[in-house]
Parts: sequence; structure tokens; C-alpha cells
Amino acid sequence: MFSSILNTLNNCLKIPELKSRIGFTILVLAICRLASLVPVPGLDGAALASYFESAAGKDTTGGGLLNMYSMFTGGGFERCAVGALGIMPYISATIILQLLQAVIPFLSKLAREEGGRSKLVQYGRVLTLFICLGQGLFMAFGWEHASSVFTNFPQNQSLVMIHPLWWYRIQTTVILSTGTILLMWLGEQITDRGIGNGISLIITVGILARLPQAAQGLVDMTRVKGSMGEHSFNLFHFIALILLLFAVIAGVVAVTQAERKIPVQYAQRVVGRKMYSGGSSFMPLRVNYSGVMPVIFASAILMVPTMMLRVLGRSFHWEVFVDLSSQLDRGSALYLILYGLMILFFSYFWVATQFNELQISDDMKKSGGYIPGVRPGQATSNYLHRTMSRITLAGAIFLTIIAVIPIILGKDMNIPPTVAQFFGGTSLLIIVGVMLDTMRQMESHLLMRHYDGFLKKGRIKGRF
Repeated sequence: MFSSILNTLNNCLKIPELKSRIGFTILVLAICRLASLVPVPGLDGAALASYFESAAGKDTTGGGLLNMYSMFTGGGFERCAVGALGIMPYISATIILQLLQAVIPFLSKLAREEGGRSKLVQYGRVLTLFICLGQGLFMAFGWEHASSVFTNFPQNQSLVMIHPLWWYRIQTTVILSTGTILLMWLGEQITDRGIGNGISLIITVGILARLPQAAQGLVDMTRVKGSMGEHSFNLFHFIALILLLFAVIAGVVAVTQAERKIPVQYAQRVVGRKMYSGGSSFMPLRVNYSGVMPVIFASAILMVPTMMLRVLGRSFHWEVFVDLSSQLDRGSALYLILYGLMILFFSYFWVATQFNELQISDDMKKSGGYIPGVRPGQATSNYLHRTMSRITLAGAIFLTIIAVIPIILGKDMNIPPTVAQFFGGTSLLIIVGVMLDTMRQMESHLLMRHYDGFLKKGRIKGRF
């Protein structure tokens, strides 16, 4: 198997166009990594990086919202880097526009018109700039008051090393916004001139940048000794972890590519003087239609009441709020229950806003298509709604299981979060999805030149 994969990669280098695209993608991704390493002038990034490193060693629940955000930025947030905002503002703008298409008829109509997609992309860029300015100023205030934002951060230590403060805020906001706009442009260049989806690859490379840290954490696990001097993790634990890793990856790949094929029959029809023959096809409905979005939404929303209760309890010395915040801590039983329920809810919410069965049934009726045994029109819409609801439940349950695995590993087995994050959660879902999409594009180039793909039997199916 490995020799076949190496042979396929060697064939990729034999195609001049594909070789240049791969080289261009690697070069641009290297530039993107620099944005998460170069610190913003006037900030002590080393102090915040050391704080995150020490906090990661004490955390056994897989990290909170700040750790997840830092993961998406490739570590730029914890280094006070130019790319500390990462590419997340652009993704937020894209998600906002996608959700607005379900409630604003103008945007929905624009998405279906010729050239409308380019207009939506322009709207997304403008919205990204405004989000960058808001988040950049918010992040500047957060670094300015580090002891209030980061738990157990030294009170007498400041990350800001320049004065006056108003100049620091303006400078930091402009630099962070510029860094995100640069990453957005580089991602679009990868999509146009490279291989794969540029925005997704930037996030994936940022996550994979933590692999050396995870490997070091795996080695350090063998040095941890129990109360009697014995090693807490032995060979059996390593074998079990490796088997779990392969099982989780196999499950993520299977469910990411899983789809329900709805048969569609097209009748023979005449348009003008042309006669179109009938035929049969199928409509693929993905099991994991919402992707990683429900996990991100659930994690972000659950962090808000926890942080508010903790801040109010400490500020006004209300022990009830402090106790409630501890009950909602990441890894608690109540947190896991609410986390799973919110993933289920957002899975159906995303499908309800993005999957328009009425439009699909109308388009099928106009083109002369129908599902065997189902009447065209409203009956087809109801059939698609029932089918999508059933397979969405399976995808949502799968997402819930994958999302809680890193939390359980950190809470019950004391596995460091840097290691546990690669056993599930958003990290693994994003990595697998992006790698499958990139391999699918590479395979299409190979098949066009009559080379074998990555698989001898079957074809790789991407996320889209």
C-alpha cells in the first residue's frame, strides 16, 4: 500500500502543471506560517507563550475556547503574532453570509444568478475587514489586560511594552487586520494557482504545526511516574492509544465520505427543436452534511455562560455563580450532556438553513426529473426532508462521539491536551476533510493524464 502511495506521489511530480501547483502551494503555506511566528511590535509574545505552555501542562480537559482559537491560528494568538486573528474572520464572514441567504431573499437570489457568487465573495471580503477591525481592537484590549482575560496570569506582568496606550491599540488593530487580509489573499491564490482549498489548507497547516509538540508530549508521558515510582503509561497504553487513533481516523474518513444516494429518473423531453433523451442518475446526500460547524458552535457558545458566571462570581464574591461555573467546566458531566445536545441541535440547524429541499424539488420538476415512486413537487420535498432528517441524526451522533473523545481522554486518563486533540474533535475533523479534498483534486489531475490515482479500487470523494 505504501509503495503504491509513493508511486502515486512520484507520478504527481512527473506532471509539470501539477508539480508547479504543489510547489506554489508549499511556498505560500510557508509564508502563512511566518505570519504566526512574527510578533506584533510592542508586545511581549514570549511571556504569553510561556503562560500557555505552563497552562497546557496543568489542563487535563483538552483546553478551552482560547486554546481552540489559538489552534486555529497556528499558535499565532499565544505568540502575539501578526497573524493572531488567523483566517477565522474570513470564515466567520462566509458563514454569516451563508446563514443570511436563508433569511434574505436578495442574497438567495444573488447566489443563484450568473456572476452572483463573485458578488458574494466581494461582500465577504468587505465584511471580513469590519470583523477584523472589531476583533483586532478587542484582542488589543485583551492583551492589554492580560491578568483579567487569562486565568492565573501574573498580576504584576504586562504584555504591552509601548506607550501611549492609544497608539498601541491603533497600531495593533491595523497590524492584526492587515495580517488577516494578507492570509485571505494568500488563501485565494492557493485556490486559484495551487492545489486544494487555500483557506482550509491554511487552517490545517496551523493545526499540524502542533504535531511536534504533541510528539514531545507523548514522549513525556513515559516519564511520568505514579506514587509508587512506577510509570503511569506503559506499552499497553501506547498500543491502545495507537489502535484508538487508527479507529477514530477510519471512522472520520468513513463518515466524512458517507452519503445516501437518492435515485433520480429523467423523462424524455423536447425543448424547442431539440430532443433530450431520458436517463437515470442519483442525488448524493452527505451523512455529515454540516461538517465541523456544530462542534465549533457548541464549544464557543458553552464557553460564554461559564466565563460570565466566573467573572461575576469573582467580581461580586457570589459563591453561587462560582459553583455554577465549576459545574459547567469543560469535562464535567453537565458540560458533556449540554455539549452533546448542542451538537445535535446545531447539526439540524445547519441542515435546515443550508439544505433547501423545496428548491431542489422545483429544479428537478423543471428539468423533468423525479424520484421513482415519489410524486414530483411537494411529495418530493417531503421525501427529501424525511431522508435528510434521518441521516442527519446519524451524522450528529457521530460528531458528538468524535467531539467528546479528547475531553474524556484528558479528564479520565490525564493525557495532555496537545496529544488528546489529535484523537478527535475539531482538529481531526478538519485535517481529514481537507486532506481528502486535496487528494481528490490531485487524483483528478492524475486521471486526466492517464495515471493511477491513490486507490486502485474506487475513487476518493471530497467534502463537496
